[in-house]
Amino acid sequence: MTQDTLADLGPAFLGSRLKRLSDRLQAEATAVLQAHDLPIQPAQQVVLGALKRDGALTIGALAQRLGISQPTITRTVQGLVDQGLLAVSREARDMRHKTLSLTDEGARVIGDAQREVWPRVAAAVSQLCGGREQALLDQIAGVEAGLDARSLLDRVRAADGLTVLDYADDLAQAFHDINAEWISRMFALEENDIRLLEDPRGLIIDRGGAVLFARTPDLGVVGTCAIMRMKDGWYELTKMGVLEAARGRKVGEFLLAAAIERAKAMGVADRLYLLTNKKCAAAIHLYEKLGFQHDAEIMALFGSRYERCDVAMRYRG
Repeated sequence: MTQDTLADLGPAFLGSRLKRLSDRLQAEATAVLQAHDLPIQPAQQVVLGALKRDGALTIGALAQRLGISQPTITRTVQGLVDQGLLAVSREARDMRHKTLSLTDEGARVIGDAQREVWPRVAAAVSQLCGGREQALLDQIAGVEAGLDARSLLDRVRAADGLTVLDYADDLAQAFHDINAEWISRMFALEENDIRLLEDPRGLIIDRGGAVLFARTPDLGVVGTCAIMRMKDGWYELTKMGVLEAARGRKVGEFLLAAAIERAKAMGVADRLYLLTNKKCAAAIHLYEKLGFQHDAEIMALFGSRYERCDVAMRYRG
């Protein structure tokens, strides 16, 4: 019997194990669709199926309902449009707000799949699972709900003593003090800084943004960062600071990763950017490590917000 190293590695590699199974099932599903002469891929079938069930939807709404990133949905949609299976409204400027609807051919294709393929696949899955497919689906739903409540990164970091807190009004002073400390140490507080530090609820939370804090068992709240809604659907990762007393504990990396996960949960990671200065070399290296890239468009759009800004970056994953 061939050794299965991935299986032997155990639960720490659950994601890789599920990815392997997902790839295998997707390949099998592709073969099933081809056997029934349906000109679509499994990922396309999901989009068509959602639109058949729920009617016309915007790309943003479809991404949210399926729990799939907007860039991935957009690529899938484009393929379906090219095949003449989907129609896309042209009214909205923002791609997320364009409305998708089935064409007559798209309705025919997904109708054929629903009648001819779905019952057969459901029966095959039931047989494959020994009649326990609902228990499996319930367990998957439980894992997804658990990750929605608390990310894997947060759970891992918690073992090291670091935890994430969401904004509460009694943390407003910590948000102010942590940021005022690091900004004053390297630069001068600008009017934009002062406004945000004095009113995080009004300028960030109430406008659809988020403020996160990092807490240690011994020092309490030691770091913070914010995701702030800006114009034209952009979101700025801003006011990320760590107390000098907590340096060396990788709090910044923990916070940055948590902020990226939060942006993904909010559905805005593809529109997330940050502004910084070349003097913050260690921070820039960290941003690059976690998926941010230097971006001239962001600099042109937002760089003038701070006098100290000479670096602009956008999250690319």
